[in-house]
Amino acid sequence: MNSQNKRKTASEPVSELTTNRLSVYLRCLNQLEAASVETISSQALAEQFHLNAAQIRKDLAYFGEFGVRGVGYYVKDLKRHLRQILGLDRKLRVAVMGAGNLGLALADYPGFRREGFEIVAMFDIADAKIGDRSKSGVPIHDLKELKKVVRRDRFDIAVIAVPAESAQRVLEQVVAAGIKAVLNFSPGAIKVPAGVKMKSVDLTVSLESLSFYLAQGIDDGH
Repeated sequence: MNSQNKRKTASEPVSELTTNRLSVYLRCLNQLEAASVETISSQALAEQFHLNAAQIRKDLAYFGEFGVRGVGYYVKDLKRHLRQILGLDRKLRVAVMGAGNLGLALADYPGFRREGFEIVAMFDIADAKIGDRSKSGVPIHDLKELKKVVRRDRFDIAVIAVPAESAQRVLEQVVAAGIKAVLNFSPGAIKVPAGVKMKSVDLTVSLESLSFYLAQGIDDGH
């Protein structure tokens, strides 16, 4: 492999669409590795997973020379490089805000750990939940203790899974505790301060989008 492989520096911004595609490529490579595939061309990768071969080559070329002429990509090597680019070559510690049904489901989802995301703590305001643990053993702390626990245990990412009316206040507590990356499951608009990256997943909006397409199909007689 070319010795020039490297991560892009902060001065060379990468679009979110690009990083999303890198995540897709990584999933594909995981499947190929599980199937004992050692090498693959961009064309074969695109055909097998319904992707765009030119886009794959363009995205990967942005980060270095990963392909080998006449061979294509070495699956294990490319997977390792993509994990490095996405920052997955280290364990990322995650805290979940809210120990309701959604929060507990997220905390106990085994897929996060397999990809390097370790759910290490949960926070709630309900006295009945504080001091308890999720089914997989994640401890539930008092939200008031967030700053102290963050100082002691260090978290990279916070997941917000609280009712909409509490989300803004909880985000402010997360930011005050020094966490700079947030995955938000609470619906509605939240003001995010500078220097903090937040990704929102609104399940209701996604369902409504599906409802729209179903309605269109029915109206069109399909």
